[in-house]
Amino acid sequence: MVDRISRRLFLAGLSAAAVPAAAMAQAPLVSLRPQARGPQLTGAERFVRAAGLRGDVIFAVADVETGTQLEALGGEAGLPPASVGKALTALYALDVLGPDHRFETKLLADGPIENGILKGDLILVGGGDPLLDTDALASMAANLREAGVTEVRGAFKVYDGALPYVFSIDPGQPDHLGYSPAISGISLNFNRVHFEWKRAGTNYNVTMDARSAKYRPDVDMAVMRVEPRSLPIYTYQPSARQDRWTVAKGALGNGGARWLPVRKPALYAGDVFRTLARSNGIVLGRVQVTQETPQGTTLVVHQSDRLESILRGMLKYSTNLTAEMVGMAVTKARGVRPSDLADSAAEMNRWAAETYGANQIAMVDHSGLGDASRMPPGDLVKALVAARKTGALRPLLKPFTLTDSQGRAVKDHPIKVNAKTGTLNFVSGLGGFLTTADGSELAFAIFTADVDHRATIPREQRERPEGARSWNRRSRKLQRALIERWGSLYGS
Repeated sequence: MVDRISRRLFLAGLSAAAVPAAAMAQAPLVSLRPQARGPQLTGAERFVRAAGLRGDVIFAVADVETGTQLEALGGEAGLPPASVGKALTALYALDVLGPDHRFETKLLADGPIENGILKGDLILVGGGDPLLDTDALASMAANLREAGVTEVRGAFKVYDGALPYVFSIDPGQPDHLGYSPAISGISLNFNRVHFEWKRAGTNYNVTMDARSAKYRPDVDMAVMRVEPRSLPIYTYQPSARQDRWTVAKGALGNGGARWLPVRKPALYAGDVFRTLARSNGIVLGRVQVTQETPQGTTLVVHQSDRLESILRGMLKYSTNLTAEMVGMAVTKARGVRPSDLADSAAEMNRWAAETYGANQIAMVDHSGLGDASRMPPGDLVKALVAARKTGALRPLLKPFTLTDSQGRAVKDHPIKVNAKTGTLNFVSGLGGFLTTADGSELAFAIFTADVDHRATIPREQRERPEGARSWNRRSRKLQRALIERWGSLYGS
């Protein structure tokens, strides 16, 4: 077979858009800041300059079949990958746990059962299932009754010690953002509680519930109070057994709803399970949270979906809690007991170096939400190339739509892309695979960030800071332009 890489590079050299010689021989040692340069800009630098992005742009692209790097910018420099980091977490999980792994949530009886009466404690045991929801707890409550339990004389406990407790995935985020909840060995509904409000005359009726597809149980561990103010919109105050919220009356309008983060996952799950057990005629005592490894007779087991399915959903919907719980479970399976997310991420970094030779990856979590993470695109591309040879990742990545000059989606585009996006304010990434019109397959990673400007944004403004949308929109346009370039340049 003709050496495809050499042929492509020869043909590429005949075009005005050829890869610069420096990029062909050796990647630049520093990232490119789009700024005034001489009139000699060629190739990828033109795309970067045209994007008008303030900040840094780095990327790498390689041939999947040979592993040959085709073009790169930034050398070993790294930027925050945002949610593109979840692609690495998925590979970490598949390698260590395997695609068929399932997480288990259990009900244990710590005592004998006589005539339907449990003369001991009932323990809800979290097993790190990131998808546990109210429907699953409802099934467990019903199965407990079917197992013959009608009364519990002892305590009701919730074990959350399978994973370490984390108050917030990224403490730098505002308190009320549902994508940065707490983490522990048990979660429910992605550790979010549903807050809904409706105007009632001059006041509001508010509810806090754990709704799912079939149920809407109210919760006691999260409470909301409407206060006569305009700002701040939300405040959060923890107490021993409650998440206590206030909301500004001036921001509510006639009605609405949003998901708020849960900071006490074990109390949340226990609160909801008590309600569901009561609907089955089983009255449980006050929730007691324990980190002691539980012992007892297994009464009910709920199994999660297969890990492969969990990861597909994580990559599609970019669920931070899933990435963090799965990532810490993997680290634990490697024999390391992490104390926090940074500990677990450090173990993933070591694994990436051992497995792929990706020595410069420095993640601080598994989701990419923390902007202190750094990832060189070339290191991610190494991992992607290796993963593609085993068929592990591309089937889990969602299709990425290419657009025309007007931003409209192009159906049946000759370049096919499966990738993971990543977005923070003034941070944008894209990494995955593209197939050219002639069937050549490439692995790529593109990271852009204005880290300096992001650092100036006050914590309370990080949900929607001024200028972030337009900056991220220009970054996404650049990503698509680079993909179009590579799809044309490295295809026949």
